[in-house]
Amino acid sequence: MTHTQARADQALPDRNLTDALAELTLEEKVQLLTGRDFWTTWPVERIGLRRMLVSDGPSGVRGELWDERDPSLNLPSATALSAAWDVDVARRYGAAAAVEARRKDVDVVLGPTINLHRSPLGGRHFEAFSEDPVLTGELAAAYVTGVQDNGVGATPKHYVANDFETERFTADVRVDDRTLREVYLLAFEKAVTDARAWLVMSAYNSANGATVTENELLETPLNDEWGFDGVVVSDWTAVRSLASAKASQDLVMPGPKGPWGDALVAAVRDGTIDEAVVDRKVLRLLTLARRVGALGGGRPAEPVWVEDGVAFAREAAAEGTVLLENRGELPWDAAALRSVAVIGDNASAVRTQGGGSATVVPESTVSPLEGLRAALPGVDVSYSLGAVVRSGVVELPLAELTNPVSGTPGLRARFLDADGTELFSEDRRASNLVYFGGDAPIGTAARYELSTRWTPTESGPVRLGFSLVGHAQLFVDGERLIDDTLTPAGTELGAGFLSPPSASAEVVLTAGTPVDVRLVLDLVDRTGVNPATLSLWLGTEPADADPDALIAEAARAAAAADVALVVVGTNSVVESEGYDRDSLALPGRQDDLVRAVTAANPRTVVLVNAGAPVLLPWREDVAALLIGWFGGQEFGNAVADMLLGVAEPGGRLPTTWPATEADVPVLDCTPVDGVVEYAEGIHVGYRAWLRSGAQPAYWFRSGRGYGDLELSGVEAPDRAAPGEVVTVTVEVTNRGDRDGKEVVQVYAERPDSAVDRPVRWLVGSAAARVPAGETARVEVAVDTRYLAYWSDAGSTRRVTTSSGSAPRWSTCHGRRPCS
Repeated sequence: MTHTQARADQALPDRNLTDALAELTLEEKVQLLTGRDFWTTWPVERIGLRRMLVSDGPSGVRGELWDERDPSLNLPSATALSAAWDVDVARRYGAAAAVEARRKDVDVVLGPTINLHRSPLGGRHFEAFSEDPVLTGELAAAYVTGVQDNGVGATPKHYVANDFETERFTADVRVDDRTLREVYLLAFEKAVTDARAWLVMSAYNSANGATVTENELLETPLNDEWGFDGVVVSDWTAVRSLASAKASQDLVMPGPKGPWGDALVAAVRDGTIDEAVVDRKVLRLLTLARRVGALGGGRPAEPVWVEDGVAFAREAAAEGTVLLENRGELPWDAAALRSVAVIGDNASAVRTQGGGSATVVPESTVSPLEGLRAALPGVDVSYSLGAVVRSGVVELPLAELTNPVSGTPGLRARFLDADGTELFSEDRRASNLVYFGGDAPIGTAARYELSTRWTPTESGPVRLGFSLVGHAQLFVDGERLIDDTLTPAGTELGAGFLSPPSASAEVVLTAGTPVDVRLVLDLVDRTGVNPATLSLWLGTEPADADPDALIAEAARAAAAADVALVVVGTNSVVESEGYDRDSLALPGRQDDLVRAVTAANPRTVVLVNAGAPVLLPWREDVAALLIGWFGGQEFGNAVADMLLGVAEPGGRLPTTWPATEADVPVLDCTPVDGVVEYAEGIHVGYRAWLRSGAQPAYWFRSGRGYGDLELSGVEAPDRAAPGEVVTVTVEVTNRGDRDGKEVVQVYAERPDSAVDRPVRWLVGSAAARVPAGETARVEVAVDTRYLAYWSDAGSTRRVTTSSGSAPRWSTCHGRRPCS
């Protein structure tokens, strides 16, 4: 029995679930089915049921409050995790998240996000795993196992076909049954059937005409075919009608208000909905409570998989970094370096995570610039901005801020009523603040004030301002600097809450001379997705600068150094929940910057700090190219480890990177008249590229390490029977002088198929670490289910065309074409 099964099957000390159910009134049962608030469920003390706390993830655990005073472990983005192509790393990742959850008294992590990379323009691309359903499914199951083995519920999301952000609340995805089964549902299946996920989150969108929270897909295949016995929790505000109570939707979030409540009680009373429907939902909720230790008066079980979270974040960043080009440049010899030019906005203001609900607040982060300076104490490591990437307001440095009330580092926040009476106040340690739950009286206060004494460390003009929605004023030493009303560009959550508009004005500062800064925001008549939430930034916008001068300065620094590292990437308004991207190009003048630096110093290494594909038109001119994704809080240290050969970049691309936007076979994810047509069917990702014949910049699975590894001795079965799991065996020989990692991938082909098939599709993979000079025999398990196709939408029948004939196998790694 696994740890997960042992926890799930533990008996209550004094009652069983049906006894607990029998003690509840109808009103209590219905109340349990809607959240108590943003993040918790209702307790019922007399049956021994405490509240359950759920928290956003999936790349860390934020906890009940979005608060810098209670920091969280910031793990690398999901794209970095999937790039490791390693189920053991995924299990450890989930386990680390669960340890964080237990530290914050969280019972349920709202992750992993396992929607597919259907289009590289998807705004939440960084938060999901891959364009391939098999790779996604294997990693998702491992993640769920890691979380739940540590006694915390995992929540695969967003079920299903929620692969875009534009109109995500209302859009209807039109997708045929075969594509649903073989691609989008397959990505979720193993997390339920193998890892036995305790929850699944239903999505906002509709699928084939029915909102997912009211869709038959919640019952078939999730419950009746896959055997799901957990809780279907809604995405926040996704349940919009009483009709969803008749479906296999179990828990409405957030609360306490919602469409069920009194209406559901009345529907049961008048016979419209059978009370057995309510009972089934409540029993599932009680089962979850038992699994996480919230029922029966016991304490939550202690985690069984525990390791140093910060050390793992550093290791995971290296495991997921993809080395795409290396023209004899890396790794660098630290002893031979005298000077290194570090260049790029993202080299200093690094992005460790994407925007939106997946955001956590880390205690600290390490940028590539900081990581290299720490690793090379005797080397001249210079820094040049090169090109402005950041957009909007960047928070003020805590070390330069003094709370005007306490005198400690930070700011004072106050909520006032209409006559100026203080309703609530608190001391904060950041000028980037999010109120999303908690005790702050956002809905009842008339005004919000944030004040601090700022002592800048540099002299000169800066643009001081704010990002928020509403009418606000900014005062400096009592003088009004800004009086403006900011409105979001759209009605989506991302427009107003996740990426609010900005206003700024120039102020001249003197180093060491403090100024009093006060932001005043009008809270009256707030509207939007939820008027009880608030996000705001107080800080500086990038100063006006000559772009050509910045590039020229960076090129001079590169020419004077032994080597150059250019860090390019996206900014906070490019990749976030709430909206899709409108371009794959790097923002600003970054392409020009790379070309200029490469011309100045041929030993230029480029590191991409983005969560999703970007265009790399200069890729053939650089000495080395690394994709670091959003690498988590230890990203800079991991970068230094890899550049200096302490660690090896162990990743392979989990999604295809295009050479040009025009070549992308599935690009547009914008609804037309409220509908998104998945017209490409099963041909998603590299499958679509293979069918189109277009050549990407880098294929799905691309990547290399520093070692010299060779595949040989492939052994595969001649025949495979339906339902059988077969083994493909490969020998991996390390002919280099350092230990190396290889990702062995097995693909299937059926060029003579009578039905439409991908040209080639992944059916299994395995990561192998091979010591220098040794050979490892690597076994890849292949479920013949992945050779089958869905042939009858009206039944559970699956037909495999490999029975009685020989499938064609291909083995691949990241350094040569798959054939």
